[in-house]
Amino acid sequence: MSNDLSAATLPGHAIVVTPAALLQHWQGHRGLTRRLIEAFPENELFQFSVGGMRPFSEMALELITIAPAGMQGLATGSWQHMGELFAPGDSAKPTTKAELLQLWDQVTEQINTLWPQVAPERWQEIDLAFGMYEGPMYSQVFYWVDNEIHHRGQGYVYLRALGIEPPPFWDRH
Repeated sequence: MSNDLSAATLPGHAIVVTPAALLQHWQGHRGLTRRLIEAFPENELFQFSVGGMRPFSEMALELITIAPAGMQGLATGSWQHMGELFAPGDSAKPTTKAELLQLWDQVTEQINTLWPQVAPERWQEIDLAFGMYEGPMYSQVFYWVDNEIHHRGQGYVYLRALGIEPPPFWDRH
C-alpha cells in the first residue's frame, strides 16, 4: 500500500506534503530529541529540573508513550485512552540513559512499521484521537511534533542551566 496521495484519491484537496515527507520531518525531530537525551549527564537526565518542571527523562517518556499509541490509532482507527506508560515504581521504567535511548529507538521502529499501514484516505479523516482530541489525522501528527518541540525546548533550557551546549535546534538530519 502506497502512502503517496494524489488529487485522484482526494478530490478537492491540494497536497502540500506527502505522508513520506511528513514521516521524514517527524523522524528528523525525533533524531534531534534523541541527541538531546544523549547530551544529558546520566543523573541530571532523571533528577534535574527547573522551576518545578519534570526531569527531562519524564518528558521523553511522555513522547515515548504518545508515539506508538498514536500511530496505532492513526493506522487502525482504534484509540486507547491516554494514561501512564509506567506506573510509579514500575520496574520496567527506564532508570538509565541507555535504557531510555533503547526504548526511544524501539518506538522509532514502531513508527516506521505502522506508518505504511495508514490508508491514504485516513490522513483527511476526522477522528477522536485518544478519546479526547478531534480533528483530521494529519493534524494529530502535527500535534505530536509540536509537543515534542515544546518538550525539547524545555530540555534545551535544562542543558544550558547545566552549562552544556545543546545540539543545534535546526540540525534535524
